Amino acid sequence: MTANTTKPLVILVSAESSFPAVLELLEQLHGDLSSRPFIIPYLNPISPLVINEGTVDKMLIAIERGLPIIYSNYGMAGASTPITPAGTLAMLNAELLAGLTLSQLVKEGTPLILGSLPAFFDMKGMGSFYDVKSYVMNLACAEMMTFYRLPHCGTSGSGMGWGADLIAGGHQWLNHLISCIGKVGLVPFVGDNLGSKAFSPTVIVYANEIIEQARFFAEGVELEEEALALDEIAQVGPGGSFLTSDLTLRFFRQAYYSSRIFPNLTLEQWQARGSPQAADLLRRHTRQLLDGLQAPEDHIELLAQGQSFIDTMAIRP
Repeated sequence: MTANTTKPLVILVSAESSFPAVLELLEQLHGDLSSRPFIIPYLNPISPLVINEGTVDKMLIAIERGLPIIYSNYGMAGASTPITPAGTLAMLNAELLAGLTLSQLVKEGTPLILGSLPAFFDMKGMGSFYDVKSYVMNLACAEMMTFYRLPHCGTSGSGMGWGADLIAGGHQWLNHLISCIGKVGLVPFVGDNLGSKAFSPTVIVYANEIIEQARFFAEGVELEEEALALDEIAQVGPGGSFLTSDLTLRFFRQAYYSSRIFPNLTLEQWQARGSPQAADLLRRHTRQLLDGLQAPEDHIELLAQGQSFIDTMAIRP
């Protein structure tokens, strides 16, 4: 991961005994991680109301190295949390505040990012899923963290759908729209689906498209005198056209959202192109992005250093 991107990374290490070695590897590659942190360990308590030993151990190790921590809980309403949204929020909030308290007892001033993944439990399918109320609870959690003046980490709307399909599209839109107009912070896990057992690059590309539009929506509209265009309305007059007006010529390129994936087609244009399906265009665009990716300049060097470290770890007694 570090050899193939220059972006910050959230790391979730399920094998608790491997967590120290993962940080050692990153230190071997980059030196001190605390001076300009770009690695954020992701830690979870176990609902209901348990901070397990493995989570505490990982917290202590991360704090010792001066790293910021994401402390996030996952609730399943009706199973691991109360089935009512209010009860779920109350319990998950208590778990987050317990984690915050523990971190500050270990080292005062430890940077922590708090949030919840408030899912529901399906009594028929025996699995968890996000519901419309999940995103309301996610937004409520963000509001509470803002009240506490704490950074927030919420749900990405992923995990639902069987790929970049209608199911995933609805969840992505709902999650990112309310995130952009509310106080939601980080949204990790974009791209996972089928209960996080599968990964879809097309979901990531589509989510990026949604986030762009959601941020565009959240900007609202300008109501300054020039934007009201009263002089232009008077100049064009009844039955006129704004196609060549000053404001149109100045702003038509940025006045509305232009998708890099889905062109605006009339019926005739769509038919002339062979009636393309949106999912096919998304898949093709995603493939083009993947084919055009360039590895960072130090890609080969980091891989060699990492392999050397792993080989050394393998022969340790």
